[in-house]
Amino acid sequence: MRNTEINIRATEHASAHEAIQHMDVSGDDHAILVGNKYLTLKQAEAERIAAAGIEFAYLVDHHGQIMTIPVNDR
Repeated sequence: MRNTEINIRATEHASAHEAIQHMDVSGDDHAILVGNKYLTLKQAEAERIAAAGIEFAYLVDHHGQIMTIPVNDR
């Protein structure tokens, strides 16, 4: 397994719920979970980390339940 280090331009939050709520007022496009961090970020930044092969998950509110959509899941 390779160890990749990348700087992610995002805002960190204490919880998935907080990240999703912040996204609604901040203008950020996505809430994600990467490692053990909840982040909000713009679409271009999400595309950049996906293209870099970083494993993360989009966080979405589905009828009041927080769901994850994995990206680059190995």
